Amino acid sequence: MIKVVLIGDGNVAYQLAIALQSANNVDLIQRYSRSESNNSLFDPSIDHTTDLKHLKHADIYILAVKDEAIAEVAALIPDLNGIVVHTSGAMGLEQLGRHQRIGVIYPVQSLSIQQKINLKKVPFAIEASSKEDLDVIRTLISHISEHVFDLDSAKREKLHITAVFANNFSNFMFSCAEDLCQQFDIPFDILRPLIVETGKKIQYLDPLEAQTGPAKRLDHEVIQKHKKELKGMQKEIYTLLTEAIIKTYQKNNHGKKL
Repeated sequence: MIKVVLIGDGNVAYQLAIALQSANNVDLIQRYSRSESNNSLFDPSIDHTTDLKHLKHADIYILAVKDEAIAEVAALIPDLNGIVVHTSGAMGLEQLGRHQRIGVIYPVQSLSIQQKINLKKVPFAIEASSKEDLDVIRTLISHISEHVFDLDSAKREKLHITAVFANNFSNFMFSCAEDLCQQFDIPFDILRPLIVETGKKIQYLDPLEAQTGPAKRLDHEVIQKHKKELKGMQKEIYTLLTEAIIKTYQKNNHGKKL
């Protein structure tokens, strides 16, 4: 039985708490948060403390906190001999400071308290300062996920860049589309099936093959019409992405029509 203490009360901590509680051979013995503001969201049967000095002895301490808080919180954790890990894709092992047994468990997924998610299907990138501790971390994560990858800090930080493109930037494009819908007095709900289908398509097609639209087919007349309707940042984004798509498909000689 792997004993775990969970530190944090945000999106990642919430999803991990659910997964850890339901996992076999894992005992979530305690969680820590600076305040009790989100207590009602978590299972009340989990022992809770607001004092890091009162952490229980565990095999693994998971810091599910904001990237900028990792070093600060890690410095406050007493030496309890367990493995101290964080959940960031962008931060290295050095953020965990003086602790001798350290590691990372990075869920490659956008997690939120509002959205239920099955972590079994979520890939985790893991790392540790020793082979022995990596084996412990791998065993723990294998209880909550079917997809575990060993990636060092340098590789994981590069993975995080790809995740920003795949998730954060694409979501911002949805936000831009919603803003334009409001400007044009069109309900955003019209686009939701298109967004869902786009996500489905790349499950079986290479994104390069799945690309459609006026930029791919070099429809300059349509592109110019679109640009006349846009202004400011949205026009800049449209122009930059259109030019990037044109250059990409000219280079790769792809030309299927929508």
